[in-house]
Parts: sequence; C-alpha cells; structure tokens
Amino acid sequence: MMAALALMRGALLIAGTTSDAGKSVLTAGLCRFLSNNGVDVVPFKAQNMSNNSVVTLDGGEIGRAQALQAAACGKEPSVRFNPVLLKPGGDRTSQVVVLGKAIGEVSALSYRERKAELQHTVLSTLDGLRRDHEVVICEGAGSPAEINLRANDIANMGLATKANIPVLVVGDIDRGGVFAHLFGTLALLDAADQALVAGFVINKFRGDPKLLEPGLKQLEQLTKRPILGVLPWREELWLDAEDSLSYTADGVVGRPKPPVGEQWLRIAVVRLPRISNATDVEALACEPGVSVRFVTEPSRLADADLVVLPGSKATVDDLAWLHRTGLAQAITDFSGPILGICGGFQMLSRQIEDDVESKNGVTKGLGLLDVDIRFRQQKTLGRPEATAWGEPVSGYEIHHGQVVRSSEDPLIGDEGAHQDRILGTHWHGLLENDGFRRKFLMWAAERANRDFKTGTVSFAHERAAQLNLLGDLVADHLDTAKVIELLERGAPKGLPFVPPGAPPAVE
Repeated sequence: MMAALALMRGALLIAGTTSDAGKSVLTAGLCRFLSNNGVDVVPFKAQNMSNNSVVTLDGGEIGRAQALQAAACGKEPSVRFNPVLLKPGGDRTSQVVVLGKAIGEVSALSYRERKAELQHTVLSTLDGLRRDHEVVICEGAGSPAEINLRANDIANMGLATKANIPVLVVGDIDRGGVFAHLFGTLALLDAADQALVAGFVINKFRGDPKLLEPGLKQLEQLTKRPILGVLPWREELWLDAEDSLSYTADGVVGRPKPPVGEQWLRIAVVRLPRISNATDVEALACEPGVSVRFVTEPSRLADADLVVLPGSKATVDDLAWLHRTGLAQAITDFSGPILGICGGFQMLSRQIEDDVESKNGVTKGLGLLDVDIRFRQQKTLGRPEATAWGEPVSGYEIHHGQVVRSSEDPLIGDEGAHQDRILGTHWHGLLENDGFRRKFLMWAAERANRDFKTGTVSFAHERAAQLNLLGDLVADHLDTAKVIELLERGAPKGLPFVPPGAPPAVE
C-alpha cells in the first residue's frame, strides 16, 4: 500500500458502453483503492434498476451493488448511496424506491414525467455526500449514449453536467467491438457532454496487452482522450453479480471447488423471470463440493439433491410461470429437501392473498407448507438477528407478503417455517452465516443420501478477498495518478468534440 494520499475533494463518474460493462466492479475497485490509501470515499448511484437490494441500518432499501461498494469503502450502506432504485415487477412497470422507501409503481413513460422532481433529490443527495466526504465515486446506469433517454437523464451525463463531474467510460472487451463501443459512445454525445468525458478504461482483457497497443493508440488519436487502463480478466471475480444473467452460460454459479468428501452436493436454483436477490445462493457456491446451478425447466431438477426457490419481485406472476413451464409439478414431485426464500417461501404456501403486487386476490400456492400469506401495502424492511439451529444468525427482510397463519414450526426464532424436508424464510442473507450454512448443507446432504462434508469457508473473508482483488487490479492496471488528478481538478479544459455528436431531438 502506498502512503496515505493527501487530502482531496472530488467526484468521478464511471459510465459504461453497455450494461454489465464493468461499471459496478470498477467503482468498487476505485473505492477500495482509495480507502486503502486513507481517503474518505463513498459510492453513489443516482438511479439503479435492480431487484437485488439490501436494507440499510436506518431501515431503507438500496441496490446491492452500492452496498458492496460501501463495503469496499469500509462503510455501512446508506440510502444516500442510491437515492433512486427501480425494482421491475413486470415487463412495463417498476416499483420506485426513493431514499430507501417505496413510493409507488410507474411505467416507463410515466417515470419520465417524474424524473424532474427526482433530479432535485439526486443532486441534493450528491451535494451532501460531497460536503461530508473527501471523494464520491459515482456509477452510471446502462449507457450514457442512450439518446432516446438523454433529455430526462439523471444517472449518466445528465448528472455529470449538472454536478460538473469528470467521466470515465469503461468498455467490456469480452463482448467484442470494444473500440467501436468506446468511440461510438463518445461520438453520440453532444458537445457539453463530451467535454466531461476524460478517458477510457477497457475491462476483462485476456491475453498479451501488446496486442492491444495499436488500437489503444489509434483510439487516443481519434478522440484525444487517454486509455487510463486495461483491466485483465480474473475468473475469481463473480460474487455479488448485479443480476442473475451475469452467471455462466450453463447457469453455474461461481467457480466450484472439489469436494471434501466423496460426493458433490448438487443444488438447483429456479431462475424465476422476476428473480430478486439471486445473490442469496452465492454463499452456497463458495463451499467446496457444492455445485449451484440456475435452472429454467423441469428436467434440470431430476438429478438435484436440493432445490432452492429464491426471491421474486412478482411472486404471483412467477408462480404462474412455474405452472406454465411444468416446474411447479416438478417441484411438488421432488422428494428431496427444498428451501424457499422470501417470494420462494410464499410460493410454497397453501395460499397467497395479493391485492397489492399482482392484485390477483387469492391464489393457490404450491401447498408444500401449511402457511397462508397476505400481501400488505407497507413493505417490511429490517435487519433482524436471531438463532437458528443453535447458531446465531443475521439477515435482512424486504417483502410485502406476510405470514397470517401457520401450523408449521418456525425456522429462525419465531420466523419462517420448517416441515420435515421443506424450509421457508423471508430472510435474505441467511446463508451468509457460516455456522448455519454448514449445518443446513449437512442436513440437505443427509436428506439426499449424499456422502458430503462441509469445508471451513468464511463467506465474509471470501467477499473481502474479492474487494481486495478489485483494489489491487486498480492499483496495478489503472493510471491512478491521472484518476487522482481528475478527482482534484476535474475534466481537462479543451477536450475536442468528436463528430457527429447527438442527433437533434425528435418530437
């Protein structure tokens, strides 16, 4: 680690050529690097669209990526780090969460009309963070070159121009065409936006960096902006994916390690259309001998030892999807252990009364737990602690559905349900508790007649190791001196305009 950096004040926006280009991980890496060097740094994402969220200490809800970035800074998550969170509940509607609290549902078109009022919240929150901390590393959303959305943008160049923040654009070379992506992103911005784009970063490069050098030089000549780093591909970086589609093509979660015992434990996680907090199962994938795979059709349950029904932002709609695909019958026919988490727990119930989310009234559940669920307008948000199976556990709750009747034994304290081989809980993060996770896996292996032994994995250590790796990648492969200069001085004056620029707005 280098000596502590001199006191600085500044902000930087990390934009991406596409979704999943590396904005979240680069932001986390910069946060870790700066924090390791004595800088009081915090993350900020003006607007996130994700069903992966966490609960803050003050009882608010923010995107999970911002919680990870907060951990990279050595800080507790705060609603200030993600003032606007959109949680898709259908193809055309999303729940809007502002400063941690749900304020209603919007369509894509009606949300445009609300952006003006939300812009004030975003800018005032960012101003407060800049006053209270030395550095704010902002993460953009999607691409800054979405010209159909620029007029009402509050997360990318709209934020950068209002707050006068320099911008780095990151592109994922693994997708192909990275030079076109970087150049095209810049060339589709208007002059005022381009004036703040101060450099580029290439992410996920595999191979000899010398092969890239001609392209790097040509891009710099074309844009008169530097490439500030080429970050290498590291297969160890997989925890806390922003969405479940970031996992491997065959649905495998993580990088499975060889078993301690004689056999693997095979876990099938149903990838629901509106899956939420898919990261709940990542702690299982850290254990040696545990193979975790997302599945979308019934045959993939045939050789599973354990089935997990994860959370959902649209419980009743996703339950209907289970029936349409045949997965509902496959789950009820499955003879091994089943764990339902949040929305998945609700699907295992006898019935769901929902006049809030789906507005479908009473719907029959899978009936594997003698529990009745009723949705309420007020969302439960909490960070509870209790004891489960003799182990101290903590987690977080984010749900409208409430248990209104149960004949089952509770799973955690007086929460959840445990009936023979079926478990259900509203707690997210439960499996991150090492002692409980090991007992749960041994219980599942015994029920599945598998010769399986747990390891000694510390999930907190695994997450910290990934954050440290991100910080090291930034230190080793990014021009951190130029990044610090951007933080201290802002974007250089006189950055040239690259035609054609943004096209005229279409009425």
